[in-house]
Amino acid sequence: MVVGSDGRYFSKTAIEIVVQMAAANGIGRLVIGQNGILSTPAVSCIIRKIKAAGGIILTASHSPGGPGGEFGVKFEVANGGPAPDVVSDKIYQISKTLEEYAICPDLRVDLSRLGRQEFDLENKFKPFRVEIVDSVDIYLNLLRNIFDFNAIRNLLTGPNQIKIRIDAMNGVMGPYVRRILCDELGAPANSAINCIPLEDFGGQRPDPNLTYATALLEAMRGGEYGFGAAFDADGVSILIGVEVSP
Repeated sequence: MVVGSDGRYFSKTAIEIVVQMAAANGIGRLVIGQNGILSTPAVSCIIRKIKAAGGIILTASHSPGGPGGEFGVKFEVANGGPAPDVVSDKIYQISKTLEEYAICPDLRVDLSRLGRQEFDLENKFKPFRVEIVDSVDIYLNLLRNIFDFNAIRNLLTGPNQIKIRIDAMNGVMGPYVRRILCDELGAPANSAINCIPLEDFGGQRPDPNLTYATALLEAMRGGEYGFGAAFDADGVSILIGVEVSP
């Protein structure tokens, strides 16, 4: 299975619990984003690439984070899509009958260290492997096969280049914006703002709409940028703004 989060408060603790319960219940391999960070589209991509049984994403989408914020769990099935109602209903029905659960409470995983971590469990399920992967690599490789990166790079750096402004709202998309748009496609570093995932999203609500994406709106009103976008916490919702010539 694949595991990721939008980096909000409690995510790392929750991932540790997911790892401990997976180990105790027969999951042979977990693939987790470095430091727990994986966008929802990236989780979907990895599920399909490695033919995983599904994925767990710890996020509350555009809801606020921090100790007083919100927390949520998404489950994606083997096709990389969200769990259909029949699966969600089945999970709910099983949850009403549970009287106990298995867990390996002493198992610890280093989420910061890329690579495989092997565990020899003292139960009938062994071995157990956790693989920490770069949060962006696999998704970036998929995008290279879908889009014409040379054409986009020319649009951002060529003689008729457009200036862009991307607001990651301190959610999961920060590393993707930096790596793909700036490092890979050549957009200036100052094209991207709020790109460090924070447990409380910098005290702001990661909701890309006209109410909360005010930094992007003000930048676009200035007329300096031809294209702008803001993302929600887990990279599913996006607000797009373009310059309209008179």
